Amino acid sequence: MYRRTSIVPHIYVNSLAFSSVFEIGDAHAIDLTSRAIAVQRQYPLFVENEASFSDYQVFSEPIPDPVLDEPVYSTFIHENPVIKVDSVYLIGASNASVMQIGSTKSIKAEARVKHIRQLLPSNKKQSKSNQSS
Repeated sequence: MYRRTSIVPHIYVNSLAFSSVFEIGDAHAIDLTSRAIAVQRQYPLFVENEASFSDYQVFSEPIPDPVLDEPVYSTFIHENPVIKVDSVYLIGASNASVMQIGSTKSIKAEARVKHIRQLLPSNKKQSKSNQSS
């Protein structure tokens, strides 16, 4: 891998979370993984250890590799071995994301999130009586 120098005099990063990377410079490989179970409830009830990743198939299903059905040819000419960026303003990066100024030979990123919404049962009799008053 061709090595270069990265110069960034001004950087502002507000937030990085859940397997996020902010990389200045070259890397051989970046491997990011993030898993989450997000439960949204109409009534705020919090129970410790209520769910496990093994309870949901989405966390164990294999992710298929992309099928390359045609060859890709590329040529890079690095006339200047310096990457210079005046400033970077990053509001946020989350869930297996990468912001990089530089080169990487291999990047693998995976984010799996199971969203669960738990709503209270609707009471049709109550809503009808509220409408008539």
